[in-house]
Amino acid sequence: MKPVPGADPISFSVSLADELVALPSLLPAVEARASMPAGFRAGAIAAGIKPSGRPDLGLVAVETGPAAVAAVFTTNAVVAAPIRLSQAHLSATEIGGGGRFGWTDAIVATSGSANAATGPDGDEDQASLSRAVAAALDTLPERTLALSTGVIGVRLPLSNIMAGLDRLVPCLESTDEGLEALARAIMTTDTVVKLATASVELPGPDGEPVRVTVSGIAKGVGMIHPRMATMLAVILTDASVLPATLHSLLSPIVQRTWNQLTVDGDTSTNDTVFLLASGASRARPATTASTEAEILGSAIEAVARSLARAQAADGEGASTLITCQVSGAADDADARAIARSVVSSSLLKAAIHGRDPNWGRVASAAGNARLPDESLLVAAGLHRNEAMPRAGRAPQLAVDRLRIAFAGTLVFAGTPLPFDRDAVRGTMEAPEVLIRLDLGIGAGIGEAFGCDLTEQYVIENAEYTT
Repeated sequence: MKPVPGADPISFSVSLADELVALPSLLPAVEARASMPAGFRAGAIAAGIKPSGRPDLGLVAVETGPAAVAAVFTTNAVVAAPIRLSQAHLSATEIGGGGRFGWTDAIVATSGSANAATGPDGDEDQASLSRAVAAALDTLPERTLALSTGVIGVRLPLSNIMAGLDRLVPCLESTDEGLEALARAIMTTDTVVKLATASVELPGPDGEPVRVTVSGIAKGVGMIHPRMATMLAVILTDASVLPATLHSLLSPIVQRTWNQLTVDGDTSTNDTVFLLASGASRARPATTASTEAEILGSAIEAVARSLARAQAADGEGASTLITCQVSGAADDADARAIARSVVSSSLLKAAIHGRDPNWGRVASAAGNARLPDESLLVAAGLHRNEAMPRAGRAPQLAVDRLRIAFAGTLVFAGTPLPFDRDAVRGTMEAPEVLIRLDLGIGAGIGEAFGCDLTEQYVIENAEYTT
């Protein structure tokens, strides 16, 4: 049975591990549901891309556009056609944005074909779809963006999609159901729909509080690993924010959430996160480094974190969500690197599946940790001069200061500690296993999310294209 994804990690109240209970979350509360922010319409239909006949064509349209948009894309060297098109369109709508932010009136999502490694014909297919979306919504092609997911090396069945587009556009709704329909249409091997919503208050034109909604959808449960995990995600908000400010919020949030997510060690060709702001709430604009931007950013991060956890919990073949939280690191970058290394360990993932409290796998994985490359450290907020010498290096780790709590029981504190193995095995039967480390070095904290490695994962991926 799949674990039940939640917004917060499970907390344990075992006396020996009081110092290593789950880290407190300072983020706003999240609901696992769709709540359409003002200023958007969405919907989806079955257009004949998927052989199964399930919904596979979706659209988000800005009601009174354009909306500000920020994006983060895959770091894979094989980049899919929808990403190349989206980057070009972002650059065209915001000079100086480098293809990372700009303005948009629509996002078209196709599921069942990745349109990756399809050559010039794949690029032309994507451009033709963009022109058709623009014509249907009475906007410019460069104000459209694209998402695709599915088998690599397969072109879009363009005639099916064009016919489906004619049926879809009149059905778009500014409702929660419209957003949820889009979330279901982008699913491939996902077994549950991924939805998350948070809300905060920002000052309105007269200074009185205005409720601002942040709602996100995501897909992706396989080919997932840090460096922009394999996934598609769209986050919508009715806040008012300029594109550059949106990207300054999104980029570090991705490093703390989706880049801390792993299922199987593979990254993909189509990974994309779009964050759109319609401005329809009439809240005052959130400017860079302002209190309003900080409040809005907390809601965006809460939604992203909830979606990332839901993806890990629904990992292909998974039965257990693994959360690793690290405290006491030299800084947050070190903490995140160690947490990511722990949940990425195939040995640990297998041990979790077998309900084996083998904390040695945790210690070994922590010792194998390496910081990410320079670009990701910069995206997380480090200055380039600091990121350059640290990229790829091992985090600071002193074994004599290291403490490990496994599923709520302190098992290591510089040396092995006696513990009731059978009792811990029983605790590991929960849908989520929390692994806590404290490095005893500084104030850095970080977390990462993964899942166990099961026989079902091999079965699902042995026949993925057949």
